Amino acid sequence: MKNNIVCVLLLSLVGSVFIQAQNLKPYTVGAETTGDVSGVTTKTKSALKSGGFEILGVYTPAKDVNRRVIIVTSPKLKAAVKKVGGLTGFAAALRVAVTQEGGKIIISYTTPEYWGNAYFQKKYSQVASYYTSISSQFRSALGSLGANGGVQFGSKKGLSVSKLRKYHYMLGMPYFEDNEKLKSFGSYSAAVAKIDANLARGIANTQKVYAVEIPGQNIKLYGIALSGSKGEGTFLPIIDKDTPKHTAFLPYELLVSGSNVYMLHGRYRIALSFPDLSMGTFTKIMSTPKDIKNMLVKVVQ
Repeated sequence: MKNNIVCVLLLSLVGSVFIQAQNLKPYTVGAETTGDVSGVTTKTKSALKSGGFEILGVYTPAKDVNRRVIIVTSPKLKAAVKKVGGLTGFAAALRVAVTQEGGKIIISYTTPEYWGNAYFQKKYSQVASYYTSISSQFRSALGSLGANGGVQFGSKKGLSVSKLRKYHYMLGMPYFEDNEKLKSFGSYSAAVAKIDANLARGIANTQKVYAVEIPGQNIKLYGIALSGSKGEGTFLPIIDKDTPKHTAFLPYELLVSGSNVYMLHGRYRIALSFPDLSMGTFTKIMSTPKDIKNMLVKVVQ
């Protein structure tokens, strides 16, 4: 009996080391199936709810009828953010995509360990168990919807854990900590009230997709759809050229932490979502990070 226990412990340790050694990619295929986007989205939402996720919102990124994004959170995800706090609030939600591609529908999601390592950085070890559990939940919830699940994509080679924790696209480009502080308010409640009012008005071609709050932490994460001539419909077709599509890249986030409001720098957030993006393609959206900031700044004014 003792030998069996030792073997199980050793296998668990080897498995953990193997996962750490693997490069991570930004997205994972949950399942491939057939049908129509609307119908598969409904089934996916149901599967996610049954799997222990909370649905925060659903929207059509870039108004592309072949795409849907379902935004989710969970008790474990909220607990991870609550444990560390601060700017890890950007990790309070994960995204699930339903995309019509080449005669089939691909259900994909943001790889939890990829985004967790990027946002928690050196403190990821404190929340790693939550992320392992969340990944298992995704596999169980989405695997029943079709075949060929479990394959990560979004980068040819992927990124190591160490690179993710200090990620930047290249020399001179921003890191996670080089975020944009959009405004400081007198209080957390004042910041939230202003953002809620402006989003309700649809100011600057913005629309609230979701909001999730971390209880007792004065942290609230918003997902915001960006429309208009400089919005998603303009920049997404330029950068999302590969298959499977990076639909779960969107929506863009705005974070209230205490009395301050932040966004991730566009040259960080976009690059993290498309780590293999060529410099030639990046130059085609040179103005996009500033355009996004200009829209989100108006949300807090």
